[in-house]
Amino acid sequence: MSDNEHIPTRSEIAVSDTWDLSKLFSDDKEWNSSLADFDKMAKRIPSFQGTLGNSAVSLADYLDFSRDLNILVERLFYYADLRQSEDEATGAARTMVGKITMSAAKARAASAWENPEILAIPEKDMETFMAHERITDYRIYLQRTLRYRPYILSDKEERIIALHSEGEGAVNDAFSVLTNVDFNFGMIDTPEGKRPLSQSTFSVFMESPDRDLRQRAYKTFYGCFDAHKTTLASLYSGSVKQDAINARVRGYPSARAASLFPDNVSEAVYDNLISAVSGKLDALHRYYSLRKRALKVQELRHWDVYAPLVPTAKKTTSWNEAVDLVSGALAPLGDEYVSTLRNGLLGRWADRYENKGKRSGAFSAGSFTGDPYILMNYKDDSIRDVFTLAHEGGHSMHSWYSARNNPFMHYNYTIFEAEVASTFNEELLFRYLEKKSESKEIRLYLVNKHADDLLATLYRQTMFAEFEKITHELEEGGTPLTAELLRSEYRKLLEKYFGAEMVLEEASDLEGLRIPHFYRAFYVYKYATGVSAALALADRVLSGGAKEREDYFTFLKSGGSRFPIESLKAAGVDMSSPEPVNAACDTFGRLVDELERLL
Repeated sequence: MSDNEHIPTRSEIAVSDTWDLSKLFSDDKEWNSSLADFDKMAKRIPSFQGTLGNSAVSLADYLDFSRDLNILVERLFYYADLRQSEDEATGAARTMVGKITMSAAKARAASAWENPEILAIPEKDMETFMAHERITDYRIYLQRTLRYRPYILSDKEERIIALHSEGEGAVNDAFSVLTNVDFNFGMIDTPEGKRPLSQSTFSVFMESPDRDLRQRAYKTFYGCFDAHKTTLASLYSGSVKQDAINARVRGYPSARAASLFPDNVSEAVYDNLISAVSGKLDALHRYYSLRKRALKVQELRHWDVYAPLVPTAKKTTSWNEAVDLVSGALAPLGDEYVSTLRNGLLGRWADRYENKGKRSGAFSAGSFTGDPYILMNYKDDSIRDVFTLAHEGGHSMHSWYSARNNPFMHYNYTIFEAEVASTFNEELLFRYLEKKSESKEIRLYLVNKHADDLLATLYRQTMFAEFEKITHELEEGGTPLTAELLRSEYRKLLEKYFGAEMVLEEASDLEGLRIPHFYRAFYVYKYATGVSAALALADRVLSGGAKEREDYFTFLKSGGSRFPIESLKAAGVDMSSPEPVNAACDTFGRLVDELERLL
């Protein structure tokens, strides 16, 4: 292995290039001491049972206690998980994650009486309690809790459900272990020698300019899924059954209704997304026709979907230079936003570079008490990593504003809103770099990347959302989800979204059995709505003035004080309407137009 291929160990990374977790805990010793404090506090939970309806003060006393307990458990979780992400092989961090997971599950079981007891308080008494000054910081939390009145069960039933919470992820875990650990995809012959095929390397092979290599990797990869298709279908069917059962137990009309209820999102929003995208597939089909011509192939096959249309633009960008670019792109948001993010990125918010055992990819982890930390595996020869930095910085600044403008009990924003702030930043960066591009090569790369990203976030996630709707409706309607049925339904969607240019393989519909997101049902639609909202807000802020910018900050500062549709309306975009989705599809169409001119 050459020097430039050396992956350093954690100890070889400069401290200045790592995050500083001391705002959570100074070290593992303090963490363990605080875990003991949490366990001691949790033992007090039963002492409050039966007191919440006595008076506003009694209710406030418990909510103060619950707030402090939950702030502590959030700190404990974040620190342990971030420590584990530094090096997945570290036994000490894995032990910490296991300990806090068990302690938190016990606390949830011990407090299973909380919601039923709050909901048992007579409405007239609750109205009086809500007016008390001690309840001020908890009004929104209580209002949210009271919404669940039709779906909360008895103390005993809630305790049983809480005790089962640790096992609810068993199907997902089985799928993950089977596909990431037990599957042996073998090796692939490449011009550089044999290379391992895995869930991680599959995407690398699919992005290779060597078509024969892509084909061989594709067929080998899906051959492994084909050999286990019945097991995979059974696991996914079990996950859908679990969703349906959980909804029925609580009295929701469907699993989808249960999933959308916490965000107060109408099922019409979900259906509007599918309907709007389905009505705007011409641009997507035109893109695949363009891809076929650009790749100069007689037939566009499933293994051609991610092949590069243009050479990767060659540009080296150091971490500090990337921060400069992101800061320049976000200048329309003003000095406070830019300077806060800039100081964090040049300081110790981010864990910057890859080391052995470090969790792959990137994420932002914003909590109430710590910094809004960012995990990166930054490479200075990848323009894409500059966009990733802007994306994660959007999440972190959203967390920064939310935590500073809301009480703990409702500071956290929803996933529906989360992708807006991050994709908004990427959109501003794209427009900034496009204006600064000095060569056709860079401009072509940027437009191609933007089109591919929008395809993946808007069209592909909507296709996934449509599949989840279909499978859950089949299950809830009494139709068994066999491997054959799942594959048939997924193939129909592939044909719909790819259009006539795509020649599908017999194994192509096996893709529907390998998507991890499907084990967290009715989640992926939020990516598509999020990018649609982000594009609309980017247009609004960049073409507007002080009011439009302040409206956007109203959204960032809302935290969990509003439901997501309401907070986005405050920012200036109405996601209950299909118009933002239609506009996002039109943006994709303009990018395809630009690609046709540039290629």
